[in-house]
Amino acid sequence: MFRKSLFFLLLVPMLLAGCVKVPEGVAVVDDFELDRYLGTWYEIARLENSFEKDFTSVTATYSLAGDGSVEVLNRGYDSKEGAWKETRAKAKFAGAASTGELRVYNIIALDTEGYQWAMVCGYKKSLFRILSRQPEMDDELYTALLEKARSMGFDTDNLVVNTPVAEVTDTVSAGQKS
Repeated sequence: MFRKSLFFLLLVPMLLAGCVKVPEGVAVVDDFELDRYLGTWYEIARLENSFEKDFTSVTATYSLAGDGSVEVLNRGYDSKEGAWKETRAKAKFAGAASTGELRVYNIIALDTEGYQWAMVCGYKKSLFRILSRQPEMDDELYTALLEKARSMGFDTDNLVVNTPVAEVTDTVSAGQKS
């Protein structure tokens, strides 16, 4: 029962996001290369949402499925329940595979040279994340991405900054030792 509830809590909003297009005033990236995007991304900051409330150390790992879709493994630490949770989903391109528009979310800014950071959003501007290949991001880059997001109309004043995985793991381990 718990697993079904968690599934619906986490996936239904994401699936609904796939039914609607890119928010007004926002554009997806062009010249997108899926093979470079695959792998693990760390959530640096997000606008709080019901399906990740109280989550820290959130990661998303993307891999290519046999049918050409993208398998997504989302993982995070639920600080209220004191447990790691994960969910799996599949994403398909809404149009050409060379654009950052998937049926689950939109890639709206991307480090096209190294694929080291990305900004993504859902079907509305209240679903927004800054992602990185590393658990932490340089302050100067983070500030620049905040400005870019603000210029697109995202509410950057209410971002939840993620706790790096190592810090949560250390805290959980320390709690288990007592």
